[in-house]
Amino acid sequence: MNREGILIVVSGPSGAGKGTICKELLNRNKDIKISVSATTRKPREGEIHGVNYYFITKETFEDMINKDEFLEYAKVYDNFYGTPKKEVFETLSKGKDVLLEIDIQGAMSVKKEYPNGVFIFILPPSLDELKNRIVKRGTETEEDIKKRFGSALSEIEKIDNYDYFIINEDVEKSAYELQNIINAEKNRVLRYKDNIIKMFKEEL
Repeated sequence: MNREGILIVVSGPSGAGKGTICKELLNRNKDIKISVSATTRKPREGEIHGVNYYFITKETFEDMINKDEFLEYAKVYDNFYGTPKKEVFETLSKGKDVLLEIDIQGAMSVKKEYPNGVFIFILPPSLDELKNRIVKRGTETEEDIKKRFGSALSEIEKIDNYDYFIINEDVEKSAYELQNIINAEKNRVLRYKDNIIKMFKEEL
């Protein structure tokens, strides 16, 4: 039976550990493809076009917006970031799963465009632990920490837009739970019922 790949969309507040969980999942499961975003910002040292991002001009990005070629996009400060549809849909059509780690606003745009995705929300064990993780990064200013921490609860309140949640107390356990969700979705009747019926009808 031919099965289309699953679009796995992972979100959560800053500091919940979604990036670390996704990295652990990809280390365990080489069959999942990470979605590569497009951006108009300049590459940083060591970044590779087509691996870290697709680095494109503002004119090209705006042309892609006009042609409805993004699953979602946003302007952050002076640069655009977006998820190109073409590569995602081509990969899914080949039966490969695609992982998209994205903010909540972007995830809701993806859901409108592709409601058949699996939407998973990563939670911290507590708000105190969330704050500790943000502080431990050592990359945020005091003002940034307050801003991220202050928006965490309002982000968590949007959890009802998601299908599943994972409380990230331990990265390995959380990656295991994420893989289990993907495995379960691969056997969801609603997702593949037409293919199943067609497969058996062809035997008649």
